[in-house]
Amino acid sequence: MPLEAGLLEILACPACRAPLSDASTADTPELICTSKDCGLAYPVRDGIPVLLVDEARRPA
Repeated sequence: MPLEAGLLEILACPACRAPLSDASTADTPELICTSKDCGLAYPVRDGIPVLLVDEARRPA
């Protein structure tokens, strides 16, 4: 289930406060930090973004 556009506009990376972008695929729904220095990927579970740094992964 995709996130509402209005919700995505107000969400920010909790680590660096940069905007997030929706990089969801059918297998891995997630939000990616747009900062070049940070770039953390946050999971989306049951349509709810999990914006915890401990739950984020570093993209390859």
